Amino acid sequence: MTLPATPRRTVLLAAGGAAAALTAACGTYGDGGSSSSDKPTHASGGGELAKTADIPVGGGKIFADEKVVVTQPTKDDFKAFSAVCTHQGCTVSRVADGVIRCPCHGSEFRVADGSVARGPASVPLPAEKITVARGTISLA
Repeated sequence: MTLPATPRRTVLLAAGGAAAALTAACGTYGDGGSSSSDKPTHASGGGELAKTADIPVGGGKIFADEKVVVTQPTKDDFKAFSAVCTHQGCTVSRVADGVIRCPCHGSEFRVADGSVARGPASVPLPAEKITVARGTISLA
């Protein structure tokens, strides 16, 4: 039995549709995580983040929209780091007991310098630039 020939236009349209489907499937995910090949995104400058009084000594606060975490390791010493975990790109979720915690695989980073306190992450959180003036913390 011989099958009827498929018109060239049908083959091209099907191939184009498959390519579009593959492209859509390779998009990035929400803040819940991303693949390890995605590069972490960093905060962009200019906006006021918080008042200095909003950042606890020995702790910090996460600004998910800006993808930045601001810490105050010791009184009046403010630091900022990317809130994107260096292990697989999840957004960190908690700052307590001197560490910044990632919910995805349990990595922890020190509030003083963003260094790894507990893996599986092996690379520190990148520092972000902030300015502190008149009781306000802003992205630089």
